[in-house]
Amino acid sequence: MKRVVYGTGGGIAGTVYGTIVVMAVIAAGSQGADTDPSRLAGFAAATVLVLWAAHVYAHALSDSVEAGRRLEWVELRGLARREASVALAAVAPVGALTLGALEVVHEQTAIRLALGIGVATLAAQGLRYARVERLSRTATIVAVTVNLVLGLVIVALEVALAH
Repeated sequence: MKRVVYGTGGGIAGTVYGTIVVMAVIAAGSQGADTDPSRLAGFAAATVLVLWAAHVYAHALSDSVEAGRRLEWVELRGLARREASVALAAVAPVGALTLGALEVVHEQTAIRLALGIGVATLAAQGLRYARVERLSRTATIVAVTVNLVLGLVIVALEVALAH
């Protein structure tokens, strides 16, 4: 479960990317009290899966050209696994939306929870970076804040373009 929420090793980039994509879809697709969390969960999951597939495809083409040959199935499978953090970033937010769709929680609570998971994920990635860099407490706060702000600005730009 930790890998799903926070990513691992080289998957941090995919986790941040997938998280921003999911948050943008949720924010852009939310229509106040009229928001259907099951529909929003479907859009978020479909969007991140399509982008994951495009990401794997682009890397596969690049790797094939670089190697001067078609990739073997095992290489393609490894590439898909390596890039899985893009898609895995959607699991927890989509799960929160599903709780709203099943009426376990109020629909608006599910949307806030899904977005909150995204914010927490971005903060966690900033914290992981700070730990690797052995930053001071102040520098850690700055790193986490910058990661959050950049992620939220990208989400806001996506929402502005969608509306």
